Amino acid sequence: MALLFGGLYGFQAFKDMMIRKAIGGMANPPQTVSTVVAANTPWQTTLNAVGSLRAVNGADLALQVAGIVQGIQFSSGDSVAAGQPLLSLVATDDIAKLHSLQATAENYAIVLKRDEEQIKFNAVSQATLDSDKANLKNAQALVEQQKAVVEQKTLKAPFAGRLGIRAVDLGQYLSAGTSIVTLQSLDPIYVDFYLPQQALASIRINQDIAISVDSFPAERFNGQITAINAKVDSTSRNVQVRATLRNGEARLLPGMFAKVEIAVGKPEQVVTVPLTAIVNNSYGDLVYLIDNLHDGQGTARQMFVKTKSAKGDRVAVIDGVKPGETVVIAGQLKLRNGSPVKIDNSHVPVAEVAPDIVDQ
Repeated sequence: MALLFGGLYGFQAFKDMMIRKAIGGMANPPQTVSTVVAANTPWQTTLNAVGSLRAVNGADLALQVAGIVQGIQFSSGDSVAAGQPLLSLVATDDIAKLHSLQATAENYAIVLKRDEEQIKFNAVSQATLDSDKANLKNAQALVEQQKAVVEQKTLKAPFAGRLGIRAVDLGQYLSAGTSIVTLQSLDPIYVDFYLPQQALASIRINQDIAISVDSFPAERFNGQITAINAKVDSTSRNVQVRATLRNGEARLLPGMFAKVEIAVGKPEQVVTVPLTAIVNNSYGDLVYLIDNLHDGQGTARQMFVKTKSAKGDRVAVIDGVKPGETVVIAGQLKLRNGSPVKIDNSHVPVAEVAPDIVDQ
């Protein structure tokens, strides 16, 4: 029995030893990753916001009186000058009444002139002359009132701009206030956006801004801050800001959504890496650096970092990475401290920094 149990114990010990030897002999295979070398580059700190484009002058035009459309003097999309007639309603009765009132006023003027001659010979009393003057003023006031009624039957452009799509037709009956066409002044154009109250120390009137819109994703439109609201919203603690942009080609339209970027401070030299190099976890942001690099192989080292806001495809690292260090930008999910790695940069995309704001 002693020999039997001794043999079983010896076999089990030998098996454990062989297993440990086999595990110890197994090599940790290197993981394939992509890398870049961290480098110092110029970096401009910015404030970012979202805004909405608004015309300097914009209105949906309508008439304050009802009537039937008699004439339309514009086409959809036309550019018009201030005061240009756009539409007229049937005003035959109003014009006839105006002529009647004008005739009455002319008659009172003749009577007044005759009585002014006769009073020189005491042929009429001063009371009659005063009554003639009052009648003439009243008649002239009625003429002016009727002229205003007639003018209300004609729609004129209140300012220069570009018309939208016509919403009425000839012969159509319009109620008072019916929208006829939109008129927008497109050059210059405003962009309104909100910033947190902490940003008030970093912005000023005439400060440069740049915007981008989804319609032209590859372009940036430059302008300046022209107004900062006189109060901070007590609910959100945000302040409204307005910037003005040139829009000579009228490619920016009111109502567009815009991404706003404001340069803050002076450009500085900082270490930048592609945004894909940053790994987020519950303890903070980290990157993997490559040590002992030789013949395309090395050892991964985990390093926590502090970063600024990303610009384009790159991010500034203010602590944790030094210029010249090799940083992993793809394949981090397979890594831990001390993992052997093999570098393959044959398919690394180019990461670009978003263009800086430039003066107009």
